[in-house]
Amino acid sequence: MEPIEINAGTWYLRALRADERVDDRPTLLTGATDPDTMRYAPHMAAKSNAAATEHVRRRARQWSDDARYSWAVCNPTTGEMLAEVGLCNIEHTERTAEIVCWTAPTHRNKGIMATAAAAVVRLALAPEVMGGLGLHRVSYLHVDGNTAAAALAQRCGMVAEGRLREAVLIDSPRRDMMLLARLATD
Repeated sequence: MEPIEINAGTWYLRALRADERVDDRPTLLTGATDPDTMRYAPHMAAKSNAAATEHVRRRARQWSDDARYSWAVCNPTTGEMLAEVGLCNIEHTERTAEIVCWTAPTHRNKGIMATAAAAVVRLALAPEVMGGLGLHRVSYLHVDGNTAAAALAQRCGMVAEGRLREAVLIDSPRRDMMLLARLATD
């Protein structure tokens, strides 16, 4: 699939870029070296310019392969990347996906991700005939005790479904995770 751009009101969502006009690598590097980002999003491994470049390329391949859809959440005036939100674990037959996200440290607590994630959830659950992805279910996992993630899920209309006890995250110790989801029928 070709990347889909989203006008989320205050914020603009587009595919990640690293070219002569727009370069998201500085924000990726900032996120990958931030302790809070690494605690809750350990998959952010872009700890060098080369790794950040590969992160952007990987996201482009994932769009092409319909494996993951990822957006840079941007300031619409400057194009500066503020955060990343995506749909992963996409199961086209079952029409399900999981939303994942992180925000650059200097842009947290400003409502950026709440607006962006809600826009992605709406797109995911909207019928294809209306320009959406036609998914039935979007789930969200967050570490138990991550109050910002819990508030985000609530703002996106997610319903708590349970706790995954001692779940394994990539490159992280086992921790309890909270599972929430929103259905197209909600």
